[in-house]
Amino acid sequence: MKTYVLVDDPEVRPHLLPITYCRPIAEIRLGITTIREKHERRLGAKCTWQTVEYLQEKYPCRIEGEAEYIPAHVLPGIGEVRHLWDIFQLNGAAIEDDFKHITAGRKSLPVSPTCTVIGDPSRIFIEEGASVEGATLNTTKGCIYVGPHAEVMEGSCLRGPLALCEHSVVNMGAKIYGDTTIGPWCKVGGELNNVVMQAYSNKAHDGFLGNAVIGEWCNLGAGCVASNLKNDYSPIKLWNYPAQRFMPTGLQFCGVIMGDHTKCGINTMLNTATVLGVGCNIHGSGFPRPFVPSFSERGGAGAGYNDVSMTKFFEIAARMMARRHVELTEVDKRIFYAIRDIAENYRFQ
Repeated sequence: MKTYVLVDDPEVRPHLLPITYCRPIAEIRLGITTIREKHERRLGAKCTWQTVEYLQEKYPCRIEGEAEYIPAHVLPGIGEVRHLWDIFQLNGAAIEDDFKHITAGRKSLPVSPTCTVIGDPSRIFIEEGASVEGATLNTTKGCIYVGPHAEVMEGSCLRGPLALCEHSVVNMGAKIYGDTTIGPWCKVGGELNNVVMQAYSNKAHDGFLGNAVIGEWCNLGAGCVASNLKNDYSPIKLWNYPAQRFMPTGLQFCGVIMGDHTKCGINTMLNTATVLGVGCNIHGSGFPRPFVPSFSERGGAGAGYNDVSMTKFFEIAARMMARRHVELTEVDKRIFYAIRDIAENYRFQ
């Protein structure tokens, strides 16, 4: 027997914070599936993780027989995820690769006659239990995958490559451009372009989000807008956790990177390339800083930042998770306490 171990490279992992605060690299969703699921599909076997100590209780490394170690940041046949922006830049190729393997030899549900299809209808795959009605589906640039029990409401315009994972919901009149993944149990509305949402997060109302990575259990309130292009078209710098400063990316487009359990109130405005840590609460007028450390709360324009009480954080997280019948466990709490302690190293002085 052989065990395949997906290893978090200690040189790569810190560059993927805040997304890797709450998960091993292999649990990042990119395309339709997570990196781990891609390896398991390729290998025809289950994989285990080798990750940082505080995550091992939730993601244990269980080895039976001979172990084969695989860098977790390598996407089979696609490339490497070494920087935060690789997640959204590689997403289109990952969707297409997943689509090819997931749909091979299988038959899609028929596209409803209430929908308008532009391009090749064979590039649309709708899983059992999904509902797509009154939408415009454009496959001229890529495939469209609609997962089990996902719903696309009337008036929505979707362009591929696009992945809507299980139980995700696209609200009425949404405009979703290509290279976008809406993870399981996410709800979206408004305008999205090249966005990767991990799972259980909501951007249910109008507002723009582009070239972005959103963690789990996040919420962007009505009218929340995140810039992905600087007014002067200059190259973008993004907060880098190991360097503890803003570093050049070589990108012209980059939106928000949002850690798990972070919330933005209604009409929140986010500057180009804003990085929000885990458990942040952003509300009030004006732009927040382009980097907000984990467990920080910020109010109106000119207001300072306060620490989020862990008691308050756990109460909110438990309420939000209960709506999806998911429990906030004691293991989860220990992980968040560890993240809080680690995040002290990354706070503004």
